[in-house]
Formats: sequence, structure tokens, C-alpha cells
Amino acid sequence: MFPEALQTIGVSAAVALIAALYASVGHGGASGYLAVMALLSVPAAVMKPGALALNLLVAGIGAVQYFRAGHFRFRLLWPFALSSIPMSYAGARLPISLEIYGLVLAATLVWAGARLAFAAAPAADGAEFLPPMPLSLAVGALIGFVSGMVGVGGGIFLSPLFILKRWGSAKETAAVSAAFIWLNSASGLLGHAHVTVQWPAGWIWWAAAAAAGGVLGSHWGSRKFSNVALRRILAVVLLTAACKSAALALA
Repeated sequence: MFPEALQTIGVSAAVALIAALYASVGHGGASGYLAVMALLSVPAAVMKPGALALNLLVAGIGAVQYFRAGHFRFRLLWPFALSSIPMSYAGARLPISLEIYGLVLAATLVWAGARLAFAAAPAADGAEFLPPMPLSLAVGALIGFVSGMVGVGGGIFLSPLFILKRWGSAKETAAVSAAFIWLNSASGLLGHAHVTVQWPAGWIWWAAAAAAGGVLGSHWGSRKFSNVALRRILAVVLLTAACKSAALALA
């Protein structure tokens, strides 16, 4: 009993830290939760819906925090969400090799993280360039489909694109990403509705830890951190997720 309690405490602490770090940039933390569950040998049938459920919790908290802080712009969200929601559901219905997913995701995140770390500064206030509608719909559909397949909300793909293309400031990007992730996570989780999930022991504590980390991270991200700080944190988040994905794929 004692070792199980220690494991629950340790995992809950890791989940809280992941949630706080990711929530500070408007993300839900699915890639981090997937890594934790894989290390614990959680069954594959539980990993995706489990990560998406935690994503719903953390991204929902983040979306509310960023909205209340005045950083949300619906015009930046809806074209991407319109096409991503049905495609996330479709992607969730398809299986994908964990090895292929891990390697492709790792390469993508390394590229995005490096670009964020070394590229020119993003727009400081407001969107400097509004994305064309056809491009928004196409990007949303692609991100939604890939996100549904791998069990993430898509913020790790959308956020760097927003900043690198100067479609919004770091805080606007975080606000849009949080809402985008929540919608995609809900759609992806619905795609797993046909699967009977046996949640692992200690799951309720993981959820509580994720909520606590989400509240703390999104509060500091939406109200305390500067755009430059958020940009650097996002680069760290992406590179950390890349390392986790590569390690899992090569294990």
C-alpha cells in the first residue's frame, strides 16, 4: 500500500508540474501526460482518452483565465476550429504506431522550438497578419486530424505557427490555443467513446493535480509573464515534449 501511495504522490506532482508549465502558454499538456502514462505502462487504450480528459480540464481552465484577462480573439480561433473539430474526431477513430508518432512529433517539435528560440520577435500587440480563410481551414483540418490520431489537442502545432507567422501576440496565441485545444480534445475524446476505459488507480488525484497546476500556470501566463517570457517558455515546452516523444518512440 505504501509504495502505491508514494507512486500516486509522485505521479500527481509530475502531472501538476506539467499542467502548470503547459498551461502558462495556453496548452493542455497532453504530450507530457502521455509520457508519464507510458512510463507507468498504462494500457494504450487508456493513454489517449486519459490524456485528452486531462487536456479538457487544464485547457478549459486556461481558456477561462486568458479570456478573463482580455487576450482572447474569436476571429483568430473559429476558422481553425471549424475544420479541426470534425477532423479530430475522424483522426481519433484511426490507429497509429506509437513509434512513428513519437519520431514524427519529436522532429516537428524540435523544429518549432528552435524557430521560436532563435527567430525574430513576434508581434507585440494584436495580430500583425490575419491568416487567409482558406489557409486557416486547411491548417485547422490537418492539425485536427493529426491531433485526433495521437491523442493531443493540437496546441503544440498551432502555437508556434501563430507566433512565427505573426498572426497574434504570445498571449493572444495562448488564449486561442487553449480554446482550440479544449474543442479538439472534446472531439477526440468523443471519438474514443466506443472504447471501454478502465482508469488506473490514483486517477482522481492526477486530475486534481492537473487542475491545480492548470490554475497556477494559466494565471501566471495570462497576467504575469511578458510576451517574451511566454515565447521562451513555449520554446522550452516544445523542446521538452520533443525529447519525451523521441525517448518513448526509441524505448
